[in-house]
Amino acid sequence: MPDTMLSFKEMCARFAVTPRTLRYYEYIELLAPAKDGRSRLYGPREVARMTLILRGRRFGFSLEDIRQWLLLYDRKGTREQNLAWLGLADRQLAELARQRAELDTTIADLRALRDSTAARLDD
Repeated sequence: MPDTMLSFKEMCARFAVTPRTLRYYEYIELLAPAKDGRSRLYGPREVARMTLILRGRRFGFSLEDIRQWLLLYDRKGTREQNLAWLGLADRQLAELARQRAELDTTIADLRALRDSTAARLDD
């Protein structure tokens, strides 16, 4: 077994995910580790995919979006995958901007209510 292979436990520790999360990512076909009996072994491909999965989750992408994007590489190659990524990124950037605007409005409303309450207390 090459040194580049990680066990199930090592993969969980390396990416700070629960065993349940890792098993679920396998179940929905985001990851496909090699198997040696009941043991799962994760090579460089799975480590790279896990890095992309967690980055995608941090950016707010759904697991289905991530799954479809990863499948493109296997089916159509890097160019198609990159084109799909641009579309996903543009859509997510627009959604994050919308959420930020909503949050800014909520913060301003709360600040105004807080300030008016504090002013009444001072009277």
